Amino acid sequence: MPTSIRASWTNAGRLILESELSAESADWYHDLVAEKVYGPKSYFPSIEKKYGQPISHWKKILELSGLVKHMEMVNLLKTEHGMGHGHANAIVGDFRQERGI
Repeated sequence: MPTSIRASWTNAGRLILESELSAESADWYHDLVAEKVYGPKSYFPSIEKKYGQPISHWKKILELSGLVKHMEMVNLLKTEHGMGHGHANAIVGDFRQERGI
């Protein structure tokens, strides 16, 4: 059975094996290979920066709106709060996925 080897490419293009790391650089290595966020959540940092509110704020607005349809929710965030389509769609998509709707 093959053994799993943990490794990563450095910015300089060198493959570094986890076993090559000293204790001091272990934290750096784990930060380097931290899981990348995909899907709607990948937009969240830029949404929070651009609109100055945490994602929970926007989800609370959706919750209190009573709206059910995806595009109705997107349009609420766009028209009432000046949000761009992609950002509104990301929040609504994640909101609906969390609630199974």
